Amino acid sequence: MKLFVGLGNPGAKYAMNRHNVGFMAIDRIAGDHGFPAWRSKFQGAVSEGRLGSERVVLLKPMTFMNLSGQSVGEAMRFYKLDPGDVVVFHDELDLAPGKCRVKTAGGHAGHNGLRSLHQHIGDAYDRVRIGIGHPGHKDRVAPYVLSDFAKADQDWLDDLLRGMSEGAAALAQGDAARFMNAVALRTAPPRSSTSAKPDAAAKPAPEPETGPEARRSPLQRLLDRFS
Repeated sequence: MKLFVGLGNPGAKYAMNRHNVGFMAIDRIAGDHGFPAWRSKFQGAVSEGRLGSERVVLLKPMTFMNLSGQSVGEAMRFYKLDPGDVVVFHDELDLAPGKCRVKTAGGHAGHNGLRSLHQHIGDAYDRVRIGIGHPGHKDRVAPYVLSDFAKADQDWLDDLLRGMSEGAAALAQGDAARFMNAVALRTAPPRSSTSAKPDAAAKPAPEPETGPEARRSPLQRLLDRFS
C-alpha cells in the first residue's frame, strides 16, 4: 500500500494558491482514476482506491500547512506504513514553473509542510517537487506562494497535473522514471518525426520572378487585376 499526500491549506480562499498545488495534484489523480468521494479522517480528507495493481490511500491534511505532519502521522500509524510508503506532492520554489522532480529523503528547505512532516515521521519519505518558481527575494516568498496562479499559468499547470495523474500508477509501483516520462510527454511532447522530412507530394517552390514585373509592388499587381 502507498500513501499519496498532497500538501495545501483548506478552504476556498486558498484553493488556487501556488502553495496548494499539492492538493491540486491529488484531486486530479482522484478524479481521473475514479477514486470514491472524500471522507474526513486523520484530520484530513481521505479517499482509497487503486492505481494499477497498487492499493493507494490519498490524503489531503486539513490541519493547515504547518501542521501537516500530524495528519500524515495518524494515517501512517493506522495503516502501519513506513516513511518509504509515503509520497508527498508539494510546491517547490527552487524549480521553474511547470517542472517537477521526484526525490527521496533530504531536507525541508524551509517548506513549512515538509518541516512538520520531518517532525512527525522523519525525512525518509518520497516527494514529488512541483515547480512554481521563485519570486526573486526571500521577503516576497510568503505573499507569492499564498497568491493564486496567474491566468497565464493555466495551460502549463493543466498539462503538468495531467501528466502526474497519467504517471501515478507507475509512481505507486515505485517506478519514478516511468512517472517522469509520463509527465514529460505532457509538458514537453516530442516533435513529430515527419516534421523535418520533405513532403514528396509538396509542390516545388516557385521560381523567383525576374524582369520588370518583379519590380512592381503587390499592391500595383492587385490594381492591375481590376483595371
